[in-house]
Amino acid sequence: MTRVLVPMLSEPPARPVGGVVRGFDGASMGTTWSVKAVLPVTTDLPAMTAMVQRALDQVVAQMSAWDPMSALSRFNRSAPGTWTALPAGFATVLRRALEVAEGSSGAFDPTLGAVTDLWGFGPRPFSGEPPSAEALDAARAPVGWRRVTLDGDALFQPGGLHIDLNGIAKGFGVDEAARALDRAGVRSYLVEVGGELRGTGAKPDGQPWWVELERPPVASANDEASPRTLLALHDLSVATSGDYRRFFDHAGKRYAHTLDPASGAPCDAGVVSVTVIHPECMTADALATALTVMGAEAAIAFATAHGLPALVVTRGPNGLSERLSPALQAMLDE
Repeated sequence: MTRVLVPMLSEPPARPVGGVVRGFDGASMGTTWSVKAVLPVTTDLPAMTAMVQRALDQVVAQMSAWDPMSALSRFNRSAPGTWTALPAGFATVLRRALEVAEGSSGAFDPTLGAVTDLWGFGPRPFSGEPPSAEALDAARAPVGWRRVTLDGDALFQPGGLHIDLNGIAKGFGVDEAARALDRAGVRSYLVEVGGELRGTGAKPDGQPWWVELERPPVASANDEASPRTLLALHDLSVATSGDYRRFFDHAGKRYAHTLDPASGAPCDAGVVSVTVIHPECMTADALATALTVMGAEAAIAFATAHGLPALVVTRGPNGLSERLSPALQAMLDE
C-alpha cells in the first residue's frame, strides 16, 4: 500500500527551462548529505559541492558539541556571570529553540547538554549503563530553558548551563544548504542531511520532488510494515525523530536518545517515531522531538491545535500503529 501526500498550493511550481537533474553529496554532522538539483549541464559540480559543504561546516563550527572549539563548546565552558557573543547562525537557532521550548511547555529543551552526555548520547565516553540517580540529579540541577538569557546575539552563562542543539541543528543545516543553493541561483532542488529533507521547485518533466517518509523498522512479529507514504515537496521540509536512530540496550531494555526534560531520562511513552512537515527544516526538527516527548495523544492534540502536519507512530501490545494529524490527513490524495 502506498499513500500519496500532496500539499495544497496556490499554484504549482514552474517547470524549469533547460537543465537536467544532477546530484552531488558529502559528509557532515556525523552523517551524510546529498543534493539533487536542476542544473545546466555545464555546471561545475565540484564547486557546487564545496559551496554546500562550506554551509554545513559552518553549522558544525558553531553548534557541534563534538568540536571542542565550536562556539557552543566554548560557551558551555564559559565562566559563571559572563556573556558570550554568538555567531548569527547559533543565535538564530537558539532563539527558535527557545520559541519551541515555550510553545511546547518545555517538551523541547535546549539546555540538556550535561544530561545528554551522561546518557551516552554526547561526546563524552560512555560506560554503557544507565546513570545513577545521584549522577542524574547532579546533571539536571542546572537544566532549564528558562535559565537562558539571550540579549540580541549575546548569551549569558549563569553557571553550569550546557546548551545542546542536537535536536534542531541538523534541520538548520538543511535550511543553510538550501539558502546556499538559493544564493547560487538554483531554483529547483532536493536537499537531504541525515534523513531530514527540504525540496522546492519542479523537475524538468514537471514532476515535484517526491520523497518517501521514513518508516520505523519492523521490530517484532506483531509489527507490520507501515504503508509507504510519498510526499510532494515544494517549499517544504520534513524531519523525523525515531527511537531506532540512536539508542543503547541494557538489561533487556532499550534507551533511546530523545530525553524527556521533565525526568532527564529517555522517553518511554511508546512513541516510535514522529514525522513533521513544515516550511522550515529547523522548526520541523525541533517539533518532531517535542512531539515525541509529549506522547501520542498530546502530540496529536498539539498538532491539531497548531495546524501542523504530523505523523505519529506508536508501539503497543498489538504492534505498531499510526496517527495522522488533521493537517496531514488533509494532504492525502484520495
